[in-house]
Amino acid sequence: MGRHTTISAIILQDSRQVGGWRIFAAFVVWLLSLAAAAGAFAAEPLPVWERTEPWAPHPKAAPQTAREESGEVIIRGNGTPTCCGGWQFVFGGVRPGQVYRFRVRAQHSGLDNARDSLNVNVLWDRWQPSQPDTGQRPWNYLLPKAVSDTVMEFENVIRAPEGAEALTIRYIFRWSDQGQSRWSPPQIECADLPERKPVRIAIVNATRTTAKRLKIQALADSSALGKEIAEGVNFWATLCLQACAQKPDLIVTPEVVVGGANAIEGSVEVPGPATAPFQKIAREHHVLIALGLRERDGDAFYNTVALISPDGAILGRYRKVHLATSEGYSGLRAGDVFPVYDTAIGRLGAMICMDTTVEESTRMLALNGAEIICFPIMGDLRADRFTPGPPIYNESRWLAIMRTRAIDNQVVLAIARNNVQGSCIIDRKGDVLAWNEGDREVITATIPGDDGYRIWNGGDFREVTFLLRRPHLYKAYVDENNVGPLIRVRGAGANPQASELQR
Repeated sequence: MGRHTTISAIILQDSRQVGGWRIFAAFVVWLLSLAAAAGAFAAEPLPVWERTEPWAPHPKAAPQTAREESGEVIIRGNGTPTCCGGWQFVFGGVRPGQVYRFRVRAQHSGLDNARDSLNVNVLWDRWQPSQPDTGQRPWNYLLPKAVSDTVMEFENVIRAPEGAEALTIRYIFRWSDQGQSRWSPPQIECADLPERKPVRIAIVNATRTTAKRLKIQALADSSALGKEIAEGVNFWATLCLQACAQKPDLIVTPEVVVGGANAIEGSVEVPGPATAPFQKIAREHHVLIALGLRERDGDAFYNTVALISPDGAILGRYRKVHLATSEGYSGLRAGDVFPVYDTAIGRLGAMICMDTTVEESTRMLALNGAEIICFPIMGDLRADRFTPGPPIYNESRWLAIMRTRAIDNQVVLAIARNNVQGSCIIDRKGDVLAWNEGDREVITATIPGDDGYRIWNGGDFREVTFLLRRPHLYKAYVDENNVGPLIRVRGAGANPQASELQR
C-alpha cells in the first residue's frame, strides 16, 4: 500500500459482512500488522477501524438510520423537532503528532438548511454513542463546503493531539425533522502539514523625543518628493531601519506617516519615489512592511496601507473603507474591498483607524482568511471621554476594544497608534504580547507558528468561532436601509420597521 492509502476501503468492504464484523475487524488488524512488519506502514500507519454505530443524545432524539451494502450510511429525520443524532466511526491506532486528512461526502434532500443540519466532528478518543458532549477531550470540526444544492463535502487536515490513541468521526443530523442524508464512509489518509515558523512583529512609533535623539538618514529623493514629504520618508524609513536591528518578519507603521499634511496635495504614488526607500529596506532586510500613507491613484486620493513584500515589491494595498467624518467630506475616496494576501508568515490584511468602529471590518478580513491584521490608527473615539471637553485617552476602553476585535475574529492584531501610547500586539486569545506606554520607538512580539490553542472544552476556538455562524440569519447586515437603534419612532404607534426586523 502506498503513502496515501486510505482507510475508507476497509470500512466499505466490511459493510457487506455486517453480521461478521468482529471477525473482519480481527482480520484487518492482522493484515495491517503484517503490512507494518513489511515496512509498508512503518512511517505513517493509518488508524485502525474498530466499529461503526448509530449515536443519539437521547432515544427520543434519535433519527432514522440505515447502513447500505455500498458502505454508505443513511440518516433521516424522525418527524420531531428534537431530532439529533446519526452515525459514528471509531478508530484505534492513532499516533500523537501524526497529521491526518479527513474527507466525507453527504448527499441530502428535504432539509430546512443543509449547512445548519449536517455536521461532522472528530473526537480524539472513543466516543460513547449516547454522549453528546466531548468530556473536555480534544476535538475538531471537519470544514463544510456546499459543492451543489444537494451535496456537502467535509474536510480538514489535523495533527493528532498529544496523548491521542483513538478517534471517533461523528456524522451529525440535527434541526430538521424531515429530509434525509446519504453519507460516504470517512476517508482518512496520512498527510503533510509543514510546521510554521514563529513570526516576529515590530511596531514603530515616534515619541516626543524621537526626533531629537534619532540620527535621521537621507534616504528619500527630495527632488522628486518635495521637502515636507521627503522629510517624513527619511524619518520613518530610519525608524524602520532601527526596527530591523531586532530581526522582525513584519514592521507596521502608524497611519498616514508618509505624505503631506493636506490629504490631496500631500498624496503620493504607490509604487513611487515615496515608497522606494521602504522597498529597499524590505528587500535588504527581507522583511514585510505595512506602511501607512496618503495615496494618489490618478485623480483619486486614499488613506492607504501599502504592503511591501520581502523582495521589495508592492504586494498589495488596503484603502480605508470607513472614513472618519472629516475625511469623508475632504475629497478622499473610500476603499471598497478588504483584501487579504498570502505571505511566507501567514495571511495578512489591514484596516485603518475608523474601520475598527464598524465591527464588520475585522470580521470581513477574518472571513477573507486573514490571520494577522496590520492596524495603523490615530485613535479611537470610543476610547475617550463621552462628555464634552478636551479628549482624555481611556486605556481600559482602548484595550477592551482591541482585545475584543482580536478574540472575536481569532486574529493577531498589530496596532500602530500615532499617539504612541496604546500601540500593541495582541494574539488571538486576546492576550497583549507587547505594549507601548508612549516612550518607545519599537516594540516587538513573537507569535508562535503553530499556537495549538484549544479552549477548556477541548475545541479549537477558531473553528468554533466560524463554524457556529448561521449566515442565512444575518440578512439585516446587508440591508442598506437598516440603521439599527437609530430607527425613528413615528407618532405614538408601533414602529413598523422595528416590527419587520423582529421577524
